[in-house]
Amino acid sequence: MSTIFEINATVREELGKGASRRLRREQKVPGVIYGGAKNRKPQSLTLELKELVKALENEAFYSHVLDVKIGDKSEQAIVMDLQRHPSTGFPMHIDFERVTKSTVVHKRVPLHFINEEVITKTGATVQRSASEVEITCKVGSLPEFIEVDVAKLEVGSVLHLSELKLAKGITLVELNKGASHDAAVVSIVKPSSAAEETEEAAAE
Repeated sequence: MSTIFEINATVREELGKGASRRLRREQKVPGVIYGGAKNRKPQSLTLELKELVKALENEAFYSHVLDVKIGDKSEQAIVMDLQRHPSTGFPMHIDFERVTKSTVVHKRVPLHFINEEVITKTGATVQRSASEVEITCKVGSLPEFIEVDVAKLEVGSVLHLSELKLAKGITLVELNKGASHDAAVVSIVKPSSAAEETEEAAAE
């Protein structure tokens, strides 16, 4: 997590749906920052659409600690929620949570699958069952992504959540719910031609 992200914001005085619609017409995005010490109150924000869209192009923006600059002050925060327009995909509202390095958070992080070409060269197919997982950890340990190496998986095998390699201090929220939540992450399916031959042999 060496990359440092900064995002500029201003305090938003006008609230309500009408005010938010006006902001969006002006190419701005309403937001809010909350959390931190118990006596800290949520603060409504306004962000520039162009700047936010550019920041969101980087996958790491979603899981990094950000410097949210509000006027002449700066808040350490992470993205907790992002609402997008259903048609255009443009951000319509963003939520930030104030954090310190010791803050424990629940966050969804993407899975990065590697060495899939090793499997596909054999004619087998890699079937992904998940694209992200929800983790809990201290903000200082928050990863950009979790790597899933499929190179050593055999045809017919299934890799589950419990088999993911996680850094120290990171736990999977689903596994905290019990063994029955140990869902599949990826499976290796045998080549279609082999599958067809097997079916034909069985039919004969």
